[in-house]
Amino acid sequence: MEEITQAQAERLAHIDFRLYFLGSVGRNDLVKRFGIKEAAATRDLAQYRESAPNNIEYDTKAKLYKVTESFRPLFAYQPERVLAALSKGIGDDTVSDQKPFIPCETPSQLSNPDLDVLSILTRAIYNKQAAQIEYRSLSSGFTTREIIPFYLVDNGLRWHVRAYDRRRDHFTDFVITRITQPKLLPDSPVREHELSSADIQWNRIVELEIIPHPRLGFKETIETDYGMVDGVLALNIRAAVAGYLLRRWNVDCTAKGTLEGAEYHLWLKNRQALYGVENLVLAPGFQQDPL
Repeated sequence: MEEITQAQAERLAHIDFRLYFLGSVGRNDLVKRFGIKEAAATRDLAQYRESAPNNIEYDTKAKLYKVTESFRPLFAYQPERVLAALSKGIGDDTVSDQKPFIPCETPSQLSNPDLDVLSILTRAIYNKQAAQIEYRSLSSGFTTREIIPFYLVDNGLRWHVRAYDRRRDHFTDFVITRITQPKLLPDSPVREHELSSADIQWNRIVELEIIPHPRLGFKETIETDYGMVDGVLALNIRAAVAGYLLRRWNVDCTAKGTLEGAEYHLWLKNRQALYGVENLVLAPGFQQDPL
């Protein structure tokens, strides 16, 4: 593809997306999405056709460009972002009121982070600064902390921020909805042992081998669900988030796969890989059969 601007690339990606997932695209789609003139939309469609002539054909009757059987996407897509766009109409711009591309129903979040709180945390992360927060925890109640946040973590149910906690001299996760009154501490230098590079649990990669639960009769169904290869779903994840993943997907972590219940479709085959992982309290059945 010849040299193009970022704006042109975004419009070509939109054409590619609509062809790939919706089957058609028209000039009006580009006009509405990007606020450009029809002439500019026509040029974008011509450029896409020049770049990928086997992907697109014009339907004179419908007056739309349609996908061809030989279509091959010009851009790489991540499933999570595709599903978000299809279900919520989310693009890079978060100001315009966008609608879902297709009808979808997703479970509602029970709680969402306060954006004023989130903005302080993301600024601290981006600028590598310390922050002061007021925090409510189940173990110690209401406290004031100084933290050095460096990563946002979605555990599937709620958002956390991974940070160094100066009060406990330890790296840990803070639930964002439990944080109030955050403020940046630009004059408080971040020391080397407070950086993410010193977080052992964050930097350790755990190799998990997840297989269908031993009690299941038709294991091929689960193998297909999760795209297993030779009956195994191999995952490399950070030790700091291993417990979240295992709980979210109800992975039986007992030694012999003894948990009962319709929710247990998966079993952790190599549970020895969890040795030294700190948040195993979250792993289903692990406390029943500790290492």
